[in-house]
Amino acid sequence: MELRELGGTGLRVSPVGFGASPLGNVFGDIPRDVARATVRRALDLGINFFDTSPYYGGTVSESVLGDSLRFAAVPRDSFVIATKCGRYKEGFDFSAGRVTRSIDESLARLGLEYVDILHCHDIEFTNLDQIVNETIPALLKIKESGKARFIGITGLPLSIFTYVLDRVPPGSIDLILSYCHYGINDTALVNLLPYLESKGVGVISASPLAMGLLMDNGPPDWHPAPEELKVFL
Repeated sequence: MELRELGGTGLRVSPVGFGASPLGNVFGDIPRDVARATVRRALDLGINFFDTSPYYGGTVSESVLGDSLRFAAVPRDSFVIATKCGRYKEGFDFSAGRVTRSIDESLARLGLEYVDILHCHDIEFTNLDQIVNETIPALLKIKESGKARFIGITGLPLSIFTYVLDRVPPGSIDLILSYCHYGINDTALVNLLPYLESKGVGVISASPLAMGLLMDNGPPDWHPAPEELKVFL
């Protein structure tokens, strides 16, 4: 599979990544043998980018992804892995102390010495000034420690990215992850791309199927779309 450079990170990733929230049983139960076989199949097809979070399944996604990659027995430099911090089953906590503990917990579950990318997860649910003044400086220290090679921010409203990127020192944030804004029903992310390029920030576009809204089976019960939209699609 073709590999593309992710922003200015030097990371070369497959244009289609493996979103590992389903491994946390977010869309239904996934048996362990199915999870392992799915990750193995993705690797065989040339997919080398995997994205997870401690929030997905209440840490289950990270643990299952780590197990599946170990079961596949592939070299560490053959895949790129991103996880997140700040959002947990128990709620949101973007404090410096919590995100610093979070990376160690994630590494233990994944069975890794470092992740390639560490994102602040869904930052619109906190005061964005905390992200600017407390969380990003803490993540930069994690980056300096070698536990994460690059750092990013994620969220749904596109305005959060400009707010934070305009207030942190240039080069502080390597990547953004935007979801549900680049698919057949929503292409709003396209309008933000020139700005992100001017900031030297790489872009990951997640959930092209709008968190299951555009799947044949329809969205899961927890999907935030209005019921009339779910029925219409």
